Amino acid sequence: MPTVFSALTEPDPERKCAQVAALVLPLRFDANEDIQRIPGRPALPTLVPPNKVPYRGLGTPEGRAALIHAVAHIEFNAVNLALDACWRFRYQPDDYYRDWLSVAQDEARHFLMLSGRLKELGYAYGDFVAHNGLWEMAEKTANDVLVRMAVVPRVLEARGLDVTPGIIHRFTELRDVETVRILGIILEEEVRHVEIGTRWYRHFCTLKGVDPDSTFRAILAEHRMRIRLPLNTEARARAGFNDQELLDAY
Repeated sequence: MPTVFSALTEPDPERKCAQVAALVLPLRFDANEDIQRIPGRPALPTLVPPNKVPYRGLGTPEGRAALIHAVAHIEFNAVNLALDACWRFRYQPDDYYRDWLSVAQDEARHFLMLSGRLKELGYAYGDFVAHNGLWEMAEKTANDVLVRMAVVPRVLEARGLDVTPGIIHRFTELRDVETVRILGIILEEEVRHVEIGTRWYRHFCTLKGVDPDSTFRAILAEHRMRIRLPLNTEARARAGFNDQELLDAY
């Protein structure tokens, strides 16, 4: 049986996703697991700084594949992030692990759908360069589960709620029905993922005795982050953002 750690450190994307699908509760941990080995990822894509990832328009098949690849890379990182949320932060309530395992399994399914779509278009995951910004933020929040819940689901992943409708619109104009279908599934399920992050963020704020709204603003300032506009306010509200948080972004 796979463990969270074996899935997290597995470099092959398809084997990683298969291990994630096979994980069951209660999750098993081993005291001898080596933190230096995580996360597992393939040799490709080549990772470059975010400002070195070239922009490709959707006017060519390559450009369309590059955008699908970018979303697939986000989903691959999201698998590792959800697994890390389980593996790194021990002694949490059972529902915490149930939630984040379900997120990891959703993200693995999303990655496989996008990877399959790339193959249908004659490409593969790894054919385009990508950046490592998502995992770098995981490393920066590795010592505090409250900060992790604030930053990864509620800033980085919530950004997908804002931008995915525009991506869907662009592929709709291109009459790419299959990509639109996949992205629609991902958008709807990501609302639940962000809501899980919001719920656990507020849980840890309660345990610590701090105000969630002012603490969120302080965490954003500490990490020099901001909520970028425009917002998908309907999706963010469903994901647990309150009126004050939505107003603070403007």
